[in-house]
Amino acid sequence: MEKFNKLKELVASIETDADKFYNKNSGAAGTRVRKALQEIKTLAQDIRNEVTEIKNKEK
Repeated sequence: MEKFNKLKELVASIETDADKFYNKNSGAAGTRVRKALQEIKTLAQDIRNEVTEIKNKEK
């Protein structure tokens, strides 16, 4: 559950930069959003693997 909470924090943390990129055309904010999304992608894959591992242990 720790990784899931970190995922939620990451998503929340990019909201300001996403607003700056989409509404104020800030290129630097777009770079920060892309970087955070890459971290989210990696973390989401880790969570997927963890869920699969736990699920398979139950069988």
